[in-house]
Amino acid sequence: MRRRAGGAPVPAATRPPVSDAPQIRANAMNAILEMRGISKTFGVVKALSDVNFTVEAGEIHALVGENGAGKSTLMKVLSGVYPHGSYEGAILYDGEERHFRDINQSEDLGIIIIHQELALIPLLSIAENIFIANPPSRFGVIDRTAVNRRTRELLAKVGLDEQPDTLVTDLGVGKQQLVEIAKALSKRVRLLILDEPTASLSQTDSQALLDLLLEFRAHGIASILISHKLNEIARVADRITVLRDGRTVDTLDCRDGPVEEDRIIRKMVDRDLEHRFPKRSPKIGETILSLHDWSVFHPLHADRQVIKNVDFAVRRGEVVGIAGLMGSGRTEFAMSVFGRSWGRKISGRAELEGRPVDLSTVRRAIDAGLAYVTEDRKELGLLLAEDVRKNVTLANLDGVASACVIDDMKELRVATDYRGRMHIRCSSVYQDAGKLSGGNQQKVVLSKWLFTDPKVLILDEPTRGIDVGAKYEIYCIINELADAGKGVVVISSEMPELLGLCDRICVMADGAFVAEMPGEGATQEKIMRAIMRRGEDRP
Repeated sequence: MRRRAGGAPVPAATRPPVSDAPQIRANAMNAILEMRGISKTFGVVKALSDVNFTVEAGEIHALVGENGAGKSTLMKVLSGVYPHGSYEGAILYDGEERHFRDINQSEDLGIIIIHQELALIPLLSIAENIFIANPPSRFGVIDRTAVNRRTRELLAKVGLDEQPDTLVTDLGVGKQQLVEIAKALSKRVRLLILDEPTASLSQTDSQALLDLLLEFRAHGIASILISHKLNEIARVADRITVLRDGRTVDTLDCRDGPVEEDRIIRKMVDRDLEHRFPKRSPKIGETILSLHDWSVFHPLHADRQVIKNVDFAVRRGEVVGIAGLMGSGRTEFAMSVFGRSWGRKISGRAELEGRPVDLSTVRRAIDAGLAYVTEDRKELGLLLAEDVRKNVTLANLDGVASACVIDDMKELRVATDYRGRMHIRCSSVYQDAGKLSGGNQQKVVLSKWLFTDPKVLILDEPTRGIDVGAKYEIYCIINELADAGKGVVVISSEMPELLGLCDRICVMADGAFVAEMPGEGATQEKIMRAIMRRGEDRP
């Protein structure tokens, strides 16, 4: 039995089959896809070099590697985004060599790719999104009855209990992901490519999506899963192919027995990460930021209290973690503290270094010494169309200005300095931020706030969507900030990250802090027990 995203349990045996394609025994030793000797260059940069990649019919094949390893480039070659003739090598599908000129040709054969940034139109309905390219019609007119009937059938296959005319903008991210998969099923998918499908999902929605992939496998649909979440890969993958620096490093067969995460990591980064988190000997000082009786109401629903009269403190040289499930109020709390950038009717007392401080606007919060690294770096953290140089200095323009005019040379020096200090991999500081890998984008965001010389740095999901190698570098930066006497607050949905990084962990549930424990003695079980206890106590 599996659970609908946001709905009731759905017995697998009672749901319609997920595919109209002929049933194929899972893990059959016949390849539906072979990519042989794939090489792809961009100018003088070789993104792929003699990559070999095979997917068997009815298997879940994970593709892993650091950001910039070539995963997305390889999938764009496969799907026709990079057409035949723009790369070297051969693509065999169903035993025949294919020359895809565009993505439409690959989709016609059942190769469907779902990108991390979903390709849905928010103000159209579910049905309109699914059939926008090829709706059922009669005599040249769209057959609305057929569209709605077919949409209901597809939604039933993915376990989504929504009406066809529901607007996509009214759905959560987990449900939107299922709409994308229903859209893929409408195209008679045989090979489904998912790029970081659970990066923005809650744990419950992630499990539901992975369960769906297992059902697809049972019905002969092959899947290529690109993910940085190695625990999810270990749960569902039949085989794992590792890319490093545009080359195939190894293919690991999970059907012979479980593959240890450390083994995958060693293949990905070409080094032994014996300790996933860098060691640190904390030197914790006096309280630097304290909040008392902090209360926040919802910006649209005036009677809904989201943060419920909480007390919170972080000390100099301390890394404090905030744990909690999606919807617990962690991000809302952080944003309300950072210049009241979320919420209304915010009340409570804030003290910095023992003195009352005004955090009523973002400018005042920055001037007081606070910095906030948002969980959504692409929408809220960066100007993707601007270069690294401008992004690094964006939060402290006074630091690169003379007589209220930006000093280009000073700005260049600052950006170049942070590029070196933060190990930002880019062609130059004039490269657009939107063209960097996720890990390097995150380093640019961190650089932007470090240039403000904050006393307290709040990091909201600081390693979301980045690979293990880049994560380690971010962890090192966090440790260096704490060692320099900063107060660091880390919000993360990955409990192992909090356990490996934090000196103290505060557990949040239903808008309140329900437990606090030292990092050294904390466990995932203790954290979840505190969260569940709050759920049981709730009236």
